[in-house]
Amino acid sequence: MPECVPRRILVIIQRSNGDVFLSSPLVEALFSVYGAPRIDLLVNSDTLAVAKTLPHINQIHLFSYNANGKGRGFHTSALFRTITRRYDLAISLTASDRSVLFALVAARAAISAVESDRKKSWWKRLLLTAHYDFNSSQHIIENNTSALGLLGIGSGRPVVHSYYTSQAAESVDSMLTKRGISEFVIFHPGAQYAYKVYPERLRSELLERLNSLGLPIIVTGSKSSLDLGIKRTLPRLSNVYDFIGLTSIEELIALSDRSIAYIGADTLNMHIAASQNKRIFAIFGPTMLNSWSPWCNELRTGTQTNRAVQTYGNVTIFQADMPCVACGKAGCDDHHGISECLSHIDPKVIFNEIIEWQTTFR
Repeated sequence: MPECVPRRILVIIQRSNGDVFLSSPLVEALFSVYGAPRIDLLVNSDTLAVAKTLPHINQIHLFSYNANGKGRGFHTSALFRTITRRYDLAISLTASDRSVLFALVAARAAISAVESDRKKSWWKRLLLTAHYDFNSSQHIIENNTSALGLLGIGSGRPVVHSYYTSQAAESVDSMLTKRGISEFVIFHPGAQYAYKVYPERLRSELLERLNSLGLPIIVTGSKSSLDLGIKRTLPRLSNVYDFIGLTSIEELIALSDRSIAYIGADTLNMHIAASQNKRIFAIFGPTMLNSWSPWCNELRTGTQTNRAVQTYGNVTIFQADMPCVACGKAGCDDHHGISECLSHIDPKVIFNEIIEWQTTFR
């Protein structure tokens, strides 16, 4: 542990957008308890846009696997030179060898997640100031705040918040005003990986049913090839508005904050909506709920139960009623192929839950 109150802290998160976004409870706790220290991040370059939305961050160091034609070894060495002994405390939320080494060189007091397999992590346990086993059976937020306990702070019952600038808010308000939209629901069909995407035939049927509500449905998505492919298949419906590729991450957060509900895939956008306490209708395929279910701020928990339809707090989750769900694989082949389970989630079931909520909401 640090011998005195740390004034310079490095948080290392070398995973995906969702991991970076859901590190905010850790960052906010460190900032509050230690009296507004300087907090820097070290993240993978493809998560920079999300990292920029976190509160209380001073500087962001980027790791790239192959930027400007230079490999990971070059970028690792460059980062070593940049961060060595610049911090009082380094916390790695990632158990990888590289992330732990970054923490060890960055500060004399280094904490990290480590693999439970001691054959892989023995040297990390030996060299780190403190460590915790990354527990795949608990929620990522609980993993991300484990370091607080080692610091004698305690994570309490974490709450997730999201942030955006006034410029993002103004941009979104302008987009909505031009289209005459006030109260609306977000439908987010895409994800970072295709194996999480609800099949085209079923999502088109769901959109047609949602269109009958007489409520604007804003379809969101990025400029990724996957999302742009979905954009080309959207049915033309009177109450469906295509916003795919029109918003930045910050604008998407602002747009979500103005919505009344989220319907769609288990992806970053779902976690953003959950952080804003929106009504969530999430369509899950093979993803493990114990780690990645929407975090309910009111109950301060996710769920660990697999069930065809379940509701806790403001969250409703839909899964296939199949014995293999949830398998945790990247598609049935575990190589980012098709997830058959998603084809077994009936749009009528999703729509009926939304109708029941809308009746109560109104």
